[in-house]
Amino acid sequence: MNSDILIVGSGAAGLTAALNLADRFKVTVLAKGALNEGSTAWAQGGIAAVLEPGDTFENHVEDTMVAGAGLNDRAVVEMVVEGAPAAIERLTHLGVPFETEGNALHLTREGGHSHRRIVHVADATGWAVQEALQKAAEAHPNITLVPDQIAIDLATGRHEQRYSGAGNVWGVYAVDRKTERVALYTARATILATGGAGRTYLFSTAPRGATGDGIAMAWRAGARVSNMEMMQFHPTCLYNLEVKNFLITEAVRGEGGRLINPSTGKRFMTYYDPARMELAPRDIVARAIDAEIKRYGLDYVHLDISHMPAEFIRHHFPNIHEKLLTVGIDMTTQPIPVVPAQHYTCGGIVIDEHGKTDLPGLYAAGECTESGLHGANRLASNSLLECFVFGEAAADNIAANWDKLPPPPPIRPWDESRVTDSDEEVVIKQTWTEIRRFMWNYVGIVRTTKRLERAKHRIELLNDEVAEYYQHFRVTPDLIELRNLLQTAELIVRSALHRHESRGLHFTLDYPETLPDAVDTVLVP
Repeated sequence: MNSDILIVGSGAAGLTAALNLADRFKVTVLAKGALNEGSTAWAQGGIAAVLEPGDTFENHVEDTMVAGAGLNDRAVVEMVVEGAPAAIERLTHLGVPFETEGNALHLTREGGHSHRRIVHVADATGWAVQEALQKAAEAHPNITLVPDQIAIDLATGRHEQRYSGAGNVWGVYAVDRKTERVALYTARATILATGGAGRTYLFSTAPRGATGDGIAMAWRAGARVSNMEMMQFHPTCLYNLEVKNFLITEAVRGEGGRLINPSTGKRFMTYYDPARMELAPRDIVARAIDAEIKRYGLDYVHLDISHMPAEFIRHHFPNIHEKLLTVGIDMTTQPIPVVPAQHYTCGGIVIDEHGKTDLPGLYAAGECTESGLHGANRLASNSLLECFVFGEAAADNIAANWDKLPPPPPIRPWDESRVTDSDEEVVIKQTWTEIRRFMWNYVGIVRTTKRLERAKHRIELLNDEVAEYYQHFRVTPDLIELRNLLQTAELIVRSALHRHESRGLHFTLDYPETLPDAVDTVLVP
């Protein structure tokens, strides 16, 4: 299948790019599963934008830089922050029903922010955004949305019928979940909007498909990746053995929620960050919870907002309130048991301010990228914002340079003449579980060189096993994800071993100090 532009990923970044290109070009958008199964629909919190009287772009920039521990690119931060109000306006035009207060948008506050600046749709902002973008994309005659396509690899010059080492990207090979056949999708420009790599870890708030696919594919094709050690752990994921991966949004703490040690009954953030308490940046809160759990032998800590009026809680957090009732917790009268969980991939494919990668014809936007916005730690509610700004930036650059983008040459079809169907699917499940467990134990919130070396050793052994499996058996969705998970895990561990300091999300007991100069960890294929 050939189109003008191919977009891999149907979340906020991918659909924003598609809608900005479709008036002029034919656009194909591939989704890994259903169109709304990505991370965007899961985002509870909101979108950060300077809209409150007294708040300024400079304040938002400074808050982002402080959270990012100096590793941010200031010019990129300014570009994104200044693009926020216009992004909110466009979403309002698309029909996103943001909460209002009188004639103005209702703004909430989250950790690390000096002002109220989070626009939201109750506690289900992402779902409302996904719905509005998807509806607009489905209505556009120039956008073709194709669900259930699992991208295997980028089609590059190496796959041309006349081999080329120029590094151009011409699209992707993807396996169709329903037919189990591999299709080739080609285009003049390809945008990766594939989300993060949260499922590399045992506990994660990310959806099932967050297996680092775009990052791994771009790396294998020859693009640099950066700051993969900067893996954000959300401080407050519901602790419940039946309900996995349910996030308790930052806004619960923003609206007065307190963290309590269930063993001592004490509010413990007073010991870790007395000035900001529960509104400290996520890395500090996550490490504080981790420390309390380890010190007191706890399974979880309590997040308690029951001192606020019941009606206030039900109004601000209707979805969380309803969900917790199904597991026997009434947050208006009881504390919520919470643990940290992997939440956001701050590193990724290196891009410039136009979303361009190192490879001709390849762009990227959203969580799969390292744009310079987040630095060593993402400020709350800057993630959806990044998707809108960079989705549009990539679209604008493609449109402006369209005449310089050559049409794709003949590409070789997928060759599976030398492979057979697997007779040992259990190998994939076992390896997947093993990766997620050792990544959680060895490459988690607090790290040591010894633990990282152990993870590196395990990855080296598994690399050989997975490569052999991949060579001999027909690709399946699980095998593609496993290969990408392992590749992403390797990039995270390599990056973590390379950084000999503690900064932002990377905290190591062997190098607890922060070095005077902030330097990106850039890996070159």
